[in-house]
Amino acid sequence: MLDIATAYNRYKFLGYEFLTWLWFAIERNPGLLKSENGDFGAINVGNRIVLENFTRDKTESITIKGDDPNLDAALLSLKNGALVTEINLVFKSNDHEWQFTLKGESFSITNLKTPQRGPVDTIEDTEGAVLEQAYLLDQLLQYQDSLFKTFIRLRVSPEWQTKSIPELKSWASAQ
Repeated sequence: MLDIATAYNRYKFLGYEFLTWLWFAIERNPGLLKSENGDFGAINVGNRIVLENFTRDKTESITIKGDDPNLDAALLSLKNGALVTEINLVFKSNDHEWQFTLKGESFSITNLKTPQRGPVDTIEDTEGAVLEQAYLLDQLLQYQDSLFKTFIRLRVSPEWQTKSIPELKSWASAQ
């Protein structure tokens, strides 16, 4: 049995590949990103993306941020072998919008901004507000799980090597 630290270090590349694929899918094939339950709005790259290029002796990191970031440098980094390690995303479904940063190493969500909720005017409204917040968070987590399942199905299929990787490389090189 693998030690948890060994397993963590051995397989963390999957998170980086997932985020890189997710960015590609957002740009080139958003139809891949529909959730399993069919409740889908749109997902877009937000205002920050972090890429790292891992070499034997060192790690190079590039961070692109801003309200309308120019992603040319990020695409150049991809072309040179970098992978996305963090990405800020905006997910919209129905009348709701979530903004958050997803980290590939641990799949943790940071800087989460949930959709606007109704005002809490009385103490009795507090329980409803807490339940609504929990529901909104659960929706986001279910969508994240759905995206990862889609990625893993693709990643373990023969199509990953024959189709997906060449498409990713072509996308990064064409920019």
